Amino acid sequence: MRVRLSTKMLSSAIAKTTATASPPSIHTLPLQRPQLLRNFVSFSHLSVPGNSISSSSRNQRICTVSASKSDARSPLSHQGDESFLRDALKSMETVYLNRNPTAKAILDLVHSIDDEQICYDHLAFRTFGVNGYGIDSMASFFLDHGYTQQEELRFPAKKLKALWFSPPSSSSQYGGSGVHGPLPRVFISELLVDQMSPKAQEIIRKYTEKAGNGNKYAALASALGSLTWGKPMYSEFQQLAGESEYAAWTLVNGYALNHVTISTHRLKSNLRSIKSLNEFIEKNGFKLNSEGGVLKVSPDGLLLQSSTVADSIPFCFSDGVNESVPCSYIEFAERLVLPQYKDLPESEVKEFHRRDGFEVGNADKIFESTSKEQLTRRA
Repeated sequence: MRVRLSTKMLSSAIAKTTATASPPSIHTLPLQRPQLLRNFVSFSHLSVPGNSISSSSRNQRICTVSASKSDARSPLSHQGDESFLRDALKSMETVYLNRNPTAKAILDLVHSIDDEQICYDHLAFRTFGVNGYGIDSMASFFLDHGYTQQEELRFPAKKLKALWFSPPSSSSQYGGSGVHGPLPRVFISELLVDQMSPKAQEIIRKYTEKAGNGNKYAALASALGSLTWGKPMYSEFQQLAGESEYAAWTLVNGYALNHVTISTHRLKSNLRSIKSLNEFIEKNGFKLNSEGGVLKVSPDGLLLQSSTVADSIPFCFSDGVNESVPCSYIEFAERLVLPQYKDLPESEVKEFHRRDGFEVGNADKIFESTSKEQLTRRA
């Protein structure tokens, strides 16, 4: 019942955003905001523009979320299902690009050189691991639309854990760009709230508890660009930021897309090399996350990642304070061919011949794209 209810509401909201026009491209995305539900707080006040750890108990718990749908882990069997999924992702992408001018500018820049397909490697979301607001709340939507749960990753120093989800195989045939191309992987992390200080826990629980059943509508909140809880006070934001920038970011951004990732090896121009893409982006005046070096490389040398520094946007706190807060960023990933396929002609190499999954060391540094240190450096 939970999934059916949230899906119905999401479908209605998306229908309103697309009723008057055909879906915009990823480079021209006007934001048409439907009437928001009463218990959602609109973000319209924002200007602007491998260490894998087994988790059988969590796996079982997440799988039961979609038990009512027999094909939840198999390729999408109905065109309507995939169309709805892509409509939801389009709404999430629209919100993301309207709030993050750097991401849109870089997509336009890459498109000006590589005018064919721009594919997304993965989409990333942040959550609070408390009161049902953690990974499960966002994962249920993707599991019910053919995604398959993969490894869990742990980040002890940041008090985080994450799961990633692989897309249904049927999506690989799509030839469009962005969310109209091959469906991306999904990376969902959560803050281990029970490991935070008592004061930080009090703040987080205050807002998630007041939101009632808002965790049921995680995908809807992301598609609308809304919080499911009330706007916090500036002092509370500062309190969380002093302990965890991840916690502070999530308090003011909620389920909004944290970042999208361009799959560089799927580009056709010389930008398909992430090193060339990094140089190109910096040459055009954009700052890249320098934590651990601009280029993050997995121990096996087969997963290369980099990212910009997050944009900052104005936020009006509940106590009337107006301050800039970190929003989102854009990432780049190059997945190299696995050793057993190194002799394949380049023209025959497919995505499944390349390094899959994620790497704790890389992801740990990518998280820093929204940190105060990186934002200050950007300024």
